[in-house]
Amino acid sequence: MAKIERFEDLEIWQLAREICKDVWNIIQNTSLQRDYKLREQINGASGSIMDNISEGFERDGNREFINFLSIAKASCGETRSQLYRCLDRNHIDEETFKRISEKAILNSRKIKSFMIYLKNSDRKGSKYD
Repeated sequence: MAKIERFEDLEIWQLAREICKDVWNIIQNTSLQRDYKLREQINGASGSIMDNISEGFERDGNREFINFLSIAKASCGETRSQLYRCLDRNHIDEETFKRISEKAILNSRKIKSFMIYLKNSDRKGSKYD
């Protein structure tokens, strides 16, 4: 396994970025662009996944990182809930819903696994070196 030196190296951040790009694509190419409130909510929630992963990483301590990962995981759920609203309002089709929702579910699982790894790690972060 390669050494993680930057948040961009984290698979969970890379997947969060994909989700964010997918959401932006539906904002730009569907009727969601005219549903202002939902558009802003789902854009913010999907961005929150990658932003909280990066902010937590930069804190240099496992305890703080785990807290930010918890927020990122919650944002995965929020994004999925908003995808249901997009589907129910006919902004997206079932295939688009399923594709992005499955990425959010996968990332939520990966974030949870990473949180468990950090909780069980003897290394508490570079700020404690």
